[in-house]
Amino acid sequence: MRRGENTNKLHEGKARMVFPALVPQEDLDRPSATGLRKNLLNIYGYRGRLSQKTAPDADAAKGLNATTTILSMTNMHRYGDLFVKYLAARRQVFIVEKGWQLPETDGMEFDQYDTPLARWIVVHDNGKILGGARISPTTAVCGNHSYMLRDAQLGYLKGLPPDLLYEEAPVRPDIWEATRLFVIDSVPARQRAKINAELMKGMATAARSVGATGLIGIVPAIFKRWLKRIGMDANSVGPVKVIDGDRVQAAIMNVSSPSA
Repeated sequence: MRRGENTNKLHEGKARMVFPALVPQEDLDRPSATGLRKNLLNIYGYRGRLSQKTAPDADAAKGLNATTTILSMTNMHRYGDLFVKYLAARRQVFIVEKGWQLPETDGMEFDQYDTPLARWIVVHDNGKILGGARISPTTAVCGNHSYMLRDAQLGYLKGLPPDLLYEEAPVRPDIWEATRLFVIDSVPARQRAKINAELMKGMATAARSVGATGLIGIVPAIFKRWLKRIGMDANSVGPVKVIDGDRVQAAIMNVSSPSA
């Protein structure tokens, strides 16, 4: 493989660092009952890759007991090695399965946004990681970095276009950014929608706990429709872009309502 091809693949990977591709592109272009069902099963990036490993399993689905835990630097000691398992799951999803070029050590993935300012939402079954996400304040400052969307706008993240937002990236205590959303591949297909909903509601709860009323991030067009199905809503704050083959745009998810 030539050097230029390596560089292109690296940039393509970085282009999806805010939110993974949530649904197949064909489902955005052809909304249908079948497409919607497919979206709900694959909402965070697995593009319908159903194998023996991911096929629906009635016994596994019946026994899944999801718990949502919100971790911070001040409380993670209460949950044993849950944070370590969460970072290990992130490595499996983003580095091993997606092939992204990200920092890693001792089997864990991390980046410059994993600071004491962040909160980590972990959905697990008795400590076995099912999914996770990270939220960070838009007021964050750590060296030369703030948060992903703003850093992209300032030109610090070359793999992301600088014009993802209609206006200047918000720097407000009531707006936090959501990144690194995932559901692990081994979650039974029929349970993926449930875990996704748990994850989104956990993010909303975490955001409200720090005084936020909105979560900003890059999402696909189907995201707003899917949120309505679980009693939540989002507003677009950027133009539709095609990144890595997917039509996406920046949006702010409303988390002000306790029902979210």
